[in-house]
Amino acid sequence: MKVKACAKINLMLDILGKRENGYHDLYMLMQSVSLCDEVEVEKAQSIHVSCSAPGIPTDERNIAYKAAQAFFEATGIQGGADIHIQKIIPSQAGLAGGSADGAAVIVALDALYQTDMHYYEMCDIGAKVGADVPFCIVGKTRICRGIGDKMELIRPIEDCHIVIVKPHKDVSTAEAYAEYDKIGWRRKPDQKGIVRAINFSDLKETARLCENVFEQFIEVGERPAIKAVLRKYGALGSCMSGSGPSIFGIFDEQDKAQAAYDELKQSFEETFLCTPTYYGCKIVED
Repeated sequence: MKVKACAKINLMLDILGKRENGYHDLYMLMQSVSLCDEVEVEKAQSIHVSCSAPGIPTDERNIAYKAAQAFFEATGIQGGADIHIQKIIPSQAGLAGGSADGAAVIVALDALYQTDMHYYEMCDIGAKVGADVPFCIVGKTRICRGIGDKMELIRPIEDCHIVIVKPHKDVSTAEAYAEYDKIGWRRKPDQKGIVRAINFSDLKETARLCENVFEQFIEVGERPAIKAVLRKYGALGSCMSGSGPSIFGIFDEQDKAQAAYDELKQSFEETFLCTPTYYGCKIVED
């Protein structure tokens, strides 16, 4: 069974505080996009993971492996899975590539073993694996609170074209949050404003209000140059996704997005042109 596993972008990310257990309370406006990995899953006697991208761990450290373990523990099924990941979503990019793969495994195993789970049951399993996995299972446009596990479906973002660029330097999520803990919050994003803009189908205002608090204290040297190119070709707004370093720009016309993509692709190999999706995972072959 093959599953498309969609990446996500953060239209908004705000940190509300830190819990006693070390996790952070977040307010995120998440959007699934058509940039995706393809995850193939077959029944097996044990769990085995392979990946097209070199350097990605394929043992118990891999989220897809953990997702399979969590599925079998939750269902009590004595089974296994042979998992192959065709990797397109860049890793350590703030795009939930690993979480998307884990989500795809849960969706595939539910179908393969005919457990007929409701989506919230799959999300409960996913939450045990990673904070972004539940969103990656369901996708669309959602407000995510807590550590990302409390989701609220809102009106879909307007049709648009999105250019995503991963700069050459990776950003450590742990280091990004540590920097926040040291510096604390500064300017707060307009949470109500962006939701209102989405509800009124105002793409221009939605894009203008996209904001990520990590940009206030996480330095990504290539970010200004990337944003300058996005603006040059008419991006309605641009923002960093997750804890970075990926930058995305939102366009209302495909030719503008294509022109920005063409220029950025010359300098940044991991540049992608995509659109919003209304699913997180989609079975494409069984």
